[in-house]
Amino acid sequence: MQPNTLMLYRSLFLLFICLSFANCTSPKPETFIPFFEGYWEIDHVVMGDGSKKAYKFNPIIDFFEVKDSIGIRKKLQPKLDGTFISTNDSEHFTFKIENDSLYMYYKTPQASWKETVLNASKTVLIVKNQTGNIYHYRPYQKIEL
Repeated sequence: MQPNTLMLYRSLFLLFICLSFANCTSPKPETFIPFFEGYWEIDHVVMGDGSKKAYKFNPIIDFFEVKDSIGIRKKLQPKLDGTFISTNDSEHFTFKIENDSLYMYYKTPQASWKETVLNASKTVLIVKNQTGNIYHYRPYQKIEL
């Protein structure tokens, strides 16, 4: 082989290795927070035992409102006219980053618990609760008749 060809192959190999490592890095957990705000409905749940439960229709959706690292999660019932009936269920939470993971800490008069945010983007929200159930949310879409 000619020296220039060998140098080209080495450079391409090094580039390939660098790109491989770059693709293996996980997103920073603080980048998930801006995507929480809004209306989300459960798409499916992967239970702690590995079984899966799909949701084709959700009579109740979750609304998240976040300011800085503090948020509220409220249960809403969608109406056919595009408005919502608010339930009395709302929970305040605080985001905390620990061990390179994003957690939501909840505290109510009845209980306190935490959930782990596995992913959040414009199109998906994935949260794991303490029992090992993984909730996959999709953005809420108004029912069109």
